Amino acid sequence: MSARELHLNAFLMGVGHHEAAWRHPRTDPRALDDVAHFQNLARIAERGTFDSVFLADGVQIWGDVKHTAAGRFEPLTLLTALSQVTDHIGLIATASTGFSEPYNLARLFSSLDHISGGRAGWNIVTTAQDRSAQNFNREVNTEHAERYRRAGEFLDVVTALWDSWEDDALVIDQETGVFADDTKVHEINHKGRFFSVRGPLNAVRSPQGRPLLVQAGSSEDGRTFASAWAEAVFTAQQTHEEATAFYTDLKRRVVAFGRAENDLLVLPGIVPVLGGTEAEALALAAELDDLIIPTRAVRQLTELIGIDLTGHPLDERLPELPPVSHVNGAKSRFELVRDLAEREKLTLRQLLGRLGGGRGHQVVAGTPEQIADHVELWFTTGAADGFNVMAPLLPSGLEDFVDQVVPLLRARGLFRTEYTGRTLREHYGLARPVSRYSRVPV
Repeated sequence: MSARELHLNAFLMGVGHHEAAWRHPRTDPRALDDVAHFQNLARIAERGTFDSVFLADGVQIWGDVKHTAAGRFEPLTLLTALSQVTDHIGLIATASTGFSEPYNLARLFSSLDHISGGRAGWNIVTTAQDRSAQNFNREVNTEHAERYRRAGEFLDVVTALWDSWEDDALVIDQETGVFADDTKVHEINHKGRFFSVRGPLNAVRSPQGRPLLVQAGSSEDGRTFASAWAEAVFTAQQTHEEATAFYTDLKRRVVAFGRAENDLLVLPGIVPVLGGTEAEALALAAELDDLIIPTRAVRQLTELIGIDLTGHPLDERLPELPPVSHVNGAKSRFELVRDLAEREKLTLRQLLGRLGGGRGHQVVAGTPEQIADHVELWFTTGAADGFNVMAPLLPSGLEDFVDQVVPLLRARGLFRTEYTGRTLREHYGLARPVSRYSRVPV
């Protein structure tokens, strides 16, 4: 094993990340509401000694209901079920700072961390879409920078609540009747612009101290937020050059915040389309793209970038798009799509095909050796600390990656052959944080 260790996260989405995965004969769309399907996926990833599995989430219906295989489960509930059939793999869920309350969210993730024995992680999102806001008594969403200001205060509150019980606060003396040392349980008494929270949390400090903090925004506001708070970043990059620039910039920002470079890991998304030969892999990619329903894909793209493309001719290039400063949705994804379309001079139809595999994440079709080469190149040249693996078909795509690519990464000394830690923080090589209320020995 090299001194620097590759990190792999399995991003589990329904029956595959390709938007037409549910139509492909290798998948069973009826598995979408079967917890056993997801438990099987978690066990496959654990067999591959992945650091973690990840469940995305939103607070709205995505895409065209008529043609979209929508998910059924709230992720924290589902991850609790996955924790009961796995022993080591981390369990990461998305939850929004825009449509949650800090106290409730702190309890949920603390509970998952306790139940799993220290394997919980939170993917922090601010939620961009107006349609989400319309499920929470609003007509339009909050302005982009304001969402991140709320998120910063949200993190102040949540981390204080997770710290509110010191590690040695429990006494549990049945003879004297003392259950806890009340001098080591703290009201946080937070009063800010967005939140007023007394505390303490009604749960003792969890095994990791705090669940792992993950973030996925790559805009200017997102990078600043990640540099201050995140311990892992899930990002979407299309080229090695873009990935290297993003990686270098984010590591620089982390240091500027007084943290070490290794306090934050960068994991770009990769959609590995595997075949016994490159031709077989490309044929599978083409099969999937042929199953895309254009009207559904246009609606999905419209929601992704916040620009209405309904009615735009499929075989023409995109219309002139507004500056990113005029976009109130997901700014980084808007820029990725715009740059991809402009760089490769894509028509709308061609763009839909390029995005169908992973919504802007890089799709790599090839043999196991070619996929391993791609992973090694990005890992060893300052473009990534690991990857967010987004199998186009599930479970087969994840099984293929575990059985065919992981052994190559192990043989090259890049990836673990067995778990050496118990908690998610240990898998990621991160220290357990000390409670801010702990007394420093004199």
